[in-house]
Amino acid sequence: MTTTLTVLAVLVLTAAPATAGSSGDVGMHDVVARAGALSVVEQQRVLDYWTPRRMAAAVPAGLLGPSGRLARWLGAATGALAGSGVLGSVLAPRPGGGPEPGGGRKALAGRDGEQDGPGTGPETRREREARTTGSGPASGSAGRPAARSTGTRWPAGGAVTRTTGRVFLTMNGVDLVCSASTVRSANRDLVVTAGHCVKDGTGNWAQNWVFVPGYHEGDRPYGVFTARRMFVAAPWSRAADDTHDIGMVALNTSGGRHVADVVGTQEIAFGETGVTHAYGFGFPTDPPYDGERLVYCAGRLKPDPYTGHTQGMGCDMTAGASGGPWLARFDDAAGRGTIVSVSSFKYVGDGHTMYGPYFGRSARELYRRAERA
Repeated sequence: MTTTLTVLAVLVLTAAPATAGSSGDVGMHDVVARAGALSVVEQQRVLDYWTPRRMAAAVPAGLLGPSGRLARWLGAATGALAGSGVLGSVLAPRPGGGPEPGGGRKALAGRDGEQDGPGTGPETRREREARTTGSGPASGSAGRPAARSTGTRWPAGGAVTRTTGRVFLTMNGVDLVCSASTVRSANRDLVVTAGHCVKDGTGNWAQNWVFVPGYHEGDRPYGVFTARRMFVAAPWSRAADDTHDIGMVALNTSGGRHVADVVGTQEIAFGETGVTHAYGFGFPTDPPYDGERLVYCAGRLKPDPYTGHTQGMGCDMTAGASGGPWLARFDDAAGRGTIVSVSSFKYVGDGHTMYGPYFGRSARELYRRAERA
């Protein structure tokens, strides 16, 4: 493993930065942006696209594995890395340390589900609840939430029930779902999510991107907000670098109101190294969950055993939770905290640990650019 990481470090340090003006990817901490629905006509087209049936049929954007520089180096070295894209993939860890070259990537359930057709239409919410447990394990208490949870329904109220929401998007012709959170910003329009919920690594940008704050069992109590401009860090766009799997989206107003004025926001912090406990929120969609209710994990944070640039939390949430916020210094009564990461990926063979990137200089630059959009 030491050799592998050493080679990876050499690749990172010796990679020549792009020159100014070359596709907007300049330097390690630059930002890549894409316009969303700018005109009133385009905004209405996106809103009309997301019918209740399409929302119900959307499949989760899978939890990524470390499939950027490291995965490509392993693939080149062994020729054994399977898979053709980074969306909805995880990388198998090698026993004793490091990703397993022979394990390759494994697509998560739901990524390649069929679209509408004879006999394959989406289940109604009632049908799905009759078939499954509804939205995963119950918290066991309708009172104050536990400080440790591996994936239970959020039993309380507070701001987090409004600021967290579901994301619906189209990527490579497939309708997908993710999670996201509003964040305090100068433009009062900003949400933070995972990079793979905005852009498919080095591939295509998302289309038809909308945020539904406070989503609950199909209800959209605070409206639907379309994307005005989407942002990812250049290392994510250029190399699908999972340590930069962060996306930010500036939203259009809805009914003339900014999203921050409608549902409020959470704080965000960068460069924090002393965070040891956090609450993670999202709308996991793969079984035993169904994406219809807000779910949370809570517990101690631990370093990723294979890279020092991501962190883990004990969490059973499944695909669909991608992009959900991790909140430190969380007040469970008020439902407010400070976002320090987002749900990004899991390793094959360890479905009980969710990993997310540290918010460092790259994330700070991403935020600064997005809040001015």
